[in-house]
Amino acid sequence: MASQRAMTEADAALERITQVPGIRGSLLISGSDGLVVAERLMEGIDGRAIAALAASLVQRLDRATNRAGMRAPTFVHLKGNSGSVLAAPGRSDLVLVAVASTDANLGLARMQMLDAVGRLV
Repeated sequence: MASQRAMTEADAALERITQVPGIRGSLLISGSDGLVVAERLMEGIDGRAIAALAASLVQRLDRATNRAGMRAPTFVHLKGNSGSVLAAPGRSDLVLVAVASTDANLGLARMQMLDAVGRLV
């Protein structure tokens, strides 16, 4: 029953994020290995590649900030020429990820992601 509730919460979180203007998809991934737990992606987006990139980026930033004596990042924004990958690490090794186009409302996406990741178990 608890896992069904968690999946319902995950699906609701992914739905809220993908409704943000300019967001092309969202994923819930395992931070340690980059496996996709749940996804909502537009056609043509390779969820496995995005998940692997986001997991690697979050892991490396976590190690680097720990070595520097800083807290782990609560939000990561990787910007490219054709858009951005946003990641919000959460509890239980979960990372919420969004794929954004160049015209996405990144502020709203960030707020939705941080709210959603705080609700996920």
